[in-house]
Amino acid sequence: MTFRSHMELALQEARAAADRGEVPVGAVIVSRDGQVVASAGNRTREMKDPTAHAEILALRAACAATGSERLPDHDLYVTLEPCAMCAAALAAVRIRRIYYGASDPKSGGVAHGARVFSHPQAHHTPEIYDGIAADEAADMLRSFFLAQRKAGCGD
Repeated sequence: MTFRSHMELALQEARAAADRGEVPVGAVIVSRDGQVVASAGNRTREMKDPTAHAEILALRAACAATGSERLPDHDLYVTLEPCAMCAAALAAVRIRRIYYGASDPKSGGVAHGARVFSHPQAHHTPEIYDGIAADEAADMLRSFFLAQRKAGCGD
């Protein structure tokens, strides 16, 4: 099977999140055969739920769709490096691969910060591929936070 990036769909989810006033992060879960199983964008503000990150919402939907609490034959495409909470959830669900766009030196949990998968306590370590559509994802985040600061709503 030929590799196909599903990052464009994740970017669409991120744009939709920004349109809702959410931090623009989008996530897509894809089966081994390349079928999109779930996609989501951040909804923390809308749902008044600090765990409603794009990755968590996509994981919940994918687990419901597959009828399993584990996704060992699935890949995640996400526009921003997952935070420690999301990385721990991805280890718990046994995701096969993570493809992410922009790095997150402030709150990342994969290559920065907690580096969840490098700990001996990590139950599972997926394959990690970074930098996919990183410039577009980072530009979207910068623009969002710049607009928030100009509006006096800093995060």
